Amino acid sequence: DVSSPKHGKVDPNNMPHVGGNTWAGGTGGRDTAGLGGKGGPYRLDAGHRVYQISQAEKDAVPEEVKRAAREMGEKAFKQRLKEIQMSEYDASTYERFSGAVRRQVQSLRIILDNLQ
Repeated sequence: DVSSPKHGKVDPNNMPHVGGNTWAGGTGGRDTAGLGGKGGPYRLDAGHRVYQISQAEKDAVPEEVKRAAREMGEKAFKQRLKEIQMSEYDASTYERFSGAVRRQVQSLRIILDNLQ
């Protein structure tokens, strides 16, 4: 069961973590920032294979936990904007322009990676 969202512990060795509710950047777990899990405050990719839980499990998360996770994610987003000296307007403008060329940038990254 989910209880409350949190960032989670950071693994100094960046080992892959699947399931549970301890590690930040894990996959398929609960309550912590990561990918493929449920009840976490925001997505956090540690670069490992993603294990996805079912949509039914995600839908079963209580509304108060979803609300707390959204609030925590919004707070982290605003803190990050403050750290990089960016306003919410700047972020939405950046996202608008970035989104328009996202596919082309991804293609270019693949080409450059292959050239290396």
